[in-house]
Amino acid sequence: MQTNDSYYQNKKEFRLFVTETYTNLRQLKNEGNQTSFNDLVLKIMPQIRQYVNTQLNTAIRKGHFSKNKHKADEIIDQLFIEIYDHIDDVKQAEDFYLWLFKKTNDLLDDIIVEEEFDEFFFKNIDDYTKPEWDEMQEKYSIDGGGDLIMVEELNDSSYNHNDYTLNHVFIENDENDWIKKIDKDLTSEDIQHHIAMVLYNLPSPMRTVFELATQQHLELDEIAQLRNSTFDEVEQLLTDAKKALQVSFFNRYPLK
Repeated sequence: MQTNDSYYQNKKEFRLFVTETYTNLRQLKNEGNQTSFNDLVLKIMPQIRQYVNTQLNTAIRKGHFSKNKHKADEIIDQLFIEIYDHIDDVKQAEDFYLWLFKKTNDLLDDIIVEEEFDEFFFKNIDDYTKPEWDEMQEKYSIDGGGDLIMVEELNDSSYNHNDYTLNHVFIENDENDWIKKIDKDLTSEDIQHHIAMVLYNLPSPMRTVFELATQQHLELDEIAQLRNSTFDEVEQLLTDAKKALQVSFFNRYPLK
């Protein structure tokens, strides 16, 4: 299995950067220097914007609202206000990263209605054949408005693009033969698109927990705080999401 040390390092560096901005932001607010405050906040927004885009575009694909009804800029603009008005609520720098994502999630929850649990997909995930998975992938490449999404658009940050890897799905190397086959037969883009397609069909809580754990590197206890859930509930959601992804890979790309 290919590792992605540089990717993880960059993610960890981003969290460290967010933590380190906290003291400067508090100082700038105390000085009443909102212009410099906003300039510094702007530097931490690209990663937040990607997370917001992922959530909004999934909602659009599922038909919760039209493409033009909500934009990431709405969330980001409001987040600037929330950070400036309420940063004093954060008691220590180490809490700022989690607080930032909780504020972002609260703003998203105001406009996205969580869809009903897709029991049929989840219950039957063991039974889907390779042709059925291929058909789902093709359908996934069509947006909520019925328009074809080109590969270039799927790779664009305004669509559901994340750096998903096999490391996010398989913790142990118990399936070495299969993993070697996948590494040989599939490109990193193929793997990313398959994971994104399966996540799209999973229930929203599983999708969100997987995203926060693998893309934003939040710990399970932090995700539990963010979602107002118990640790056990979050752990089970992540386990179920990974299990569904594992089964989907095995069934779509079986060893011959």
